[in-house]
Amino acid sequence: MNKPRVYIVSPALAEANNGNWHTAARWARMLAGHCRTEVALRWNGEPHELLIALHARRSADSIERHARQCPQVPRVVVLTGTDLYRDIRIDAAAQHSLVHATRLVVLQDQGPHELTPAMQAKCMVIVQSAAPLAPAAKPDDRLLAVMVGHLRDEKDPMTFMRAARRLAAREDIRFEHVGEALDPALGMAARETMRLNPRYRWLGGLSRGAARQRMKRAHVLVHASRMEGGAQVIAEAVQAGTPVIASRIAGNVGMLGRDWPGYFALGHDDELAALLERLRDEPAALAALNDHARRRAALFAPDAERAALLHLVQSLLEPAR
Repeated sequence: MNKPRVYIVSPALAEANNGNWHTAARWARMLAGHCRTEVALRWNGEPHELLIALHARRSADSIERHARQCPQVPRVVVLTGTDLYRDIRIDAAAQHSLVHATRLVVLQDQGPHELTPAMQAKCMVIVQSAAPLAPAAKPDDRLLAVMVGHLRDEKDPMTFMRAARRLAAREDIRFEHVGEALDPALGMAARETMRLNPRYRWLGGLSRGAARQRMKRAHVLVHASRMEGGAQVIAEAVQAGTPVIASRIAGNVGMLGRDWPGYFALGHDDELAALLERLRDEPAALAALNDHARRRAALFAPDAERAALLHLVQSLLEPAR
């Protein structure tokens, strides 16, 4: 029997090296033994049995065209952070994508709370995963904090930079910042931060593998985002043996849990700096954060994500077979 065809629309492909692309590519790999998959920027009428579209707003044209031309073919719409926490409230195209979806997917367990009851009824959670890495030995004479994500406003890289500037006198706290400067002004700010604190290093864009090695060797990953649909970088860090300190926003709480001990208020570089100092100065605090990360790691296992994705796809394809 021929494998069913699954068409995945992603608003970014490999050269973007961002979350949408990594989700699309990972799902294509997970489905490969069960389906024939194709990943593209848009749907242009290619035959298939299931459409999966990442991003309600940015993929809205493909979703609308598909609903008009293939009304009987199921459509899955995967909601990103900008979808959940901005676009579905104000953008008509994103709102129409929700209506056109056969099923909605969110990437962390706080996501459904942003939807109406009618939309919640067709929504499921699929938590993003990462392959585990063997933990690295980490130096005792300093604390290394790494932030991974392209420099753009939604990721709030300035909070990380301001915390680094606050801690310029702490020779035992170091900072690494990974990501392309999608906003040139943020690139300028990163260069200025390197001047003000020589222990802050902006490394620019790195491959996913190289970025994970940076995470693996760090004591903590800092995730300062303003809005997140479910950050894969959190899964990657935890699965590399590195705990996370994060802005207390819904998307991060949905990934890490309400009792996570490593939150700081959104945009509060003073709280972030104080938390980093505490983790450096109080070994028990860092040990407790590592314990929380180890207990959370099973949520980010690839087998769990694969099982949830296959359940979704099979439930939509079987009625047509």
